This record gives sequence, C-alpha cells and structure tokens, in this order.
Amino acid sequence: MKAWTLGSGSKGNSILLESDGTRVLIDAGFSPRALAQRLATAGVQPESISAVIVTHEHIDHMKGISAAQRKWKWQLFGSAGTIAAIADLDEARCTAIRSTASFNIGALQFELIRVPHDAAAPTAVVATATRTGFRTGVAHDLGAVPDTLRAAFARLDLLLLESNHDEEMLRNGPYPAFLQSRITGGSGHLSNRKSAALTRELACEQLRHLVLLHLSEVNNTPQHAVSAAETALRGAKSKCRVTAAPQDRAAGPFGDVTGGVRQLALAL
Repeated sequence: MKAWTLGSGSKGNSILLESDGTRVLIDAGFSPRALAQRLATAGVQPESISAVIVTHEHIDHMKGISAAQRKWKWQLFGSAGTIAAIADLDEARCTAIRSTASFNIGALQFELIRVPHDAAAPTAVVATATRTGFRTGVAHDLGAVPDTLRAAFARLDLLLLESNHDEEMLRNGPYPAFLQSRITGGSGHLSNRKSAALTRELACEQLRHLVLLHLSEVNNTPQHAVSAAETALRGAKSKCRVTAAPQDRAAGPFGDVTGGVRQLALAL
C-alpha cells in the first residue's frame, strides 16, 4: 500500500491510498479541478479512483465530493451521520458504514473509528492491504484520543496523524479566546504535544513512516510539529521517518513503495 497526501490543512484535505490497482481517496476537500491536478502529480487519473471515504462534513474535507461524484461517478463511503450532513450527493452511489463494521473496496479492507470532533459523526480510518497485510491509519480532526482509536491503531505500518497546533503559539497568537477554546477542547484538534504522545504509544517495530496532518498555518510550523514527534519517538522501538504534510501541494508516496509482504504476516 502506498499513500500520498494531496494537501493537508484548513484550506483542504485529501489522501490517496493505492494497493494492487485499487485507488481510494480519504476525503476530497478540493475542487474537482484541483483534485485532478494534484492526482496528476502522483500519475493518477480521477477516473481510476475506486471510491472516496469521507471522514466528516466540514468543507475542508468534502468541498469537491458532490461535483466529483457527478463528474467521475465516484462511490462514497462514510458514517451515516456524515453522509446525511452533506448536500447534493448521488444517494445511489453512497454507502453508510456502521462504526463497528469492516468493509472492502477492491484490494483494501477498511474500518471506520468514531473520534471526538465538532461534526455530525466524524471518523478515523484504518486501511489494510488484503494481499500484504500492510496497515495504514488516518486520523485528522480530533480533539481527544478514545481508547477505541488506540486499539484500532495498534501495529500500524504507516500512520497519518493530525498535529494541528503548537500550544504556546496558539496561546500567544492572534486567535480570540473562544476560538482557542474550540481548538483545544475535546472536540477540537490535536496539538503537537498530544499527537506526539499518541505517536509514542503507537510506536512499534513495523511502523515505517509518520506523516503529520492538518498543521495550522498560523499556530504551527513543520519544524515544531516534526521536532515534537521525533522527540517522542527517541528511544522507542520504531525507527520510522517523520514528515509534515504540506498544504499547497501533493507529497509522497509514503508506505510500502516496494509492494512486499509485511514481515509479520510471514511469521507462522
């Protein structure tokens, strides 16, 4: 399984997962034109996308979904609450997923995990390549880390995780008190410190890469976010690389770029 971030932040979010010919987007927070342009940098045509999984209905995660469905006939998956909260969808191409149910799209198996955020029914995503066993976790826009997410994200090979703000920069920055409270609250966003603490918990020998998502352009920097994560990983079993996903361009591929079978799957 390979992953690309097509852009990550308050101006738009989308992640491309690819495994054995199956291509799935996690969110589509850009216009169809921008999505096509960013997919092209990964050598991918929009018509080849098998489906989109939408994590929640905020505009920076679903801006292009309705138009893309009409243009490219994309299938859409998400929680029932998320799908109901998005207008103008092609209902015949939408599938509501229960939070406890796993489902397959081509060569990938998925599980949605409810997370706390100020949206209707937001989720994180676990994707498993059915041939190799490679596991990827995606979590952006969450104010706290539930135990269900910790359990689902155990033994990942690739982790894409929100690291939204530096707490000191937010505290001393231009945002008013009510907005700071929303961001730092239990239904807001993960700080660098909280993201790094979760990364430390999840660190395992097979974790190859950590990609930091949804960095604030006002209250964070890539250097702050990467430094916090690398400090947390110091001395951990994982020797994974750390990358901060950019907002203005695609980045990747991350993950299993050779397509090999996960070592754990071979230990019989």
